[in-house]
Amino acid sequence: MAADVLARAGTRVTVYERMPSVGRKFLLAGRGGLNLTHSEEMDRFLTRYGAAAPHLCAALEAFPPSALRAWCDGLGQETFVGTSGRVFPKAFKTSPLLRAWLQRLDEAGVRILPRHRFVGWDSSDAAFETPHGRVAVGADATVLALGGASWPRLGSDGAWADVLAAAGVASAPLRPANCGFLVEWSDIFRDRFEGQPLKRIALSFGGQTVRGEAVITRNGLEGGGIYALSALLREAIAASGEAVLRVALRPDLPSSELQRRLDAPRNKQSLSSVLRKALNLSPPAMGLLHEAAARASQRLAAMTAADLAALINDVPVRLIATAPLERAISTAGGVRFDEIGDDFMLRRRPGVFVAGEMLDWEAPTGGYLLQASFSTGVAAAQGALAWLARTVKIE
Repeated sequence: MAADVLARAGTRVTVYERMPSVGRKFLLAGRGGLNLTHSEEMDRFLTRYGAAAPHLCAALEAFPPSALRAWCDGLGQETFVGTSGRVFPKAFKTSPLLRAWLQRLDEAGVRILPRHRFVGWDSSDAAFETPHGRVAVGADATVLALGGASWPRLGSDGAWADVLAAAGVASAPLRPANCGFLVEWSDIFRDRFEGQPLKRIALSFGGQTVRGEAVITRNGLEGGGIYALSALLREAIAASGEAVLRVALRPDLPSSELQRRLDAPRNKQSLSSVLRKALNLSPPAMGLLHEAAARASQRLAAMTAADLAALINDVPVRLIATAPLERAISTAGGVRFDEIGDDFMLRRRPGVFVAGEMLDWEAPTGGYLLQASFSTGVAAAQGALAWLARTVKIE
């Protein structure tokens, strides 16, 4: 995005890409449908960025979701708003948008040099490792968009943090965001329910409740509902070593109704049949109930209807750690905002600008991650143009 803005302003732009081809994580983001941004009102939109919102506000307001949609339209990729308010390309895919984008960059004269890994500076020149050895490149302005540290096989492994630290630039530690969590499941539960979903549930922690789904993994839980609470859960685990997530398996039914159904005559039905037929609980949901009861040294069959009804909508799940960073959807931490000016230029490296996920912000899924990446790319490019106007005559 920074290259797009700079090239359209008439500058000569070269993109140095670490991987053999560009946009690999962008393509991954579109797996199952490219959620570009969200349609909610800007006041609400900005709250999604938590403590980083004041630092991102100007960039997001200068290039808001409406501007991103117009930009897509300009590439021949119309967008639509889904029932959840999320915004997608009508093609519902990343590849047509990326192809059109790369074609426009090519027509604007942007050069893309793959297999160039940024490793710092040789004096004032940016240094890269390539298959043919180390090279140094002089530039009037540089935009760093080196990504976070999740999905490192796609190109971003966070190694830049050490590079910038050597240059005196401070970064907050890189941590998983929108991530799964580890749980010490019993062998029986793990072997039977690994990979199965918990649908139409509510998840609660720290005074917040979200509706959604979760997926049971061999070592824990992941999925949209989990991701929405991941920042709170991650910080709680960092502070105390664990976090107890509360799971409501039938959040649409109050405890009184659950108890009424459990108290109804069973007609020789087993408890599992009652849970399945009367309460519409899935096998993994029933398994989670048995798991919670066993950890409390109880048996579901020995519980009163009132106690079982209470447990169904308040199942405790003890989370002991985040899933590995490389499996997270995104990254928290990064270059601290006090290291850059309002123009996104590094205070310690004049003429060097920073954009995207390598900055110290995080956001939930729903289009907020890509929107801020696009918006900070535009902001960094605008900062670079202002710098060039002060220091270099643009031909």
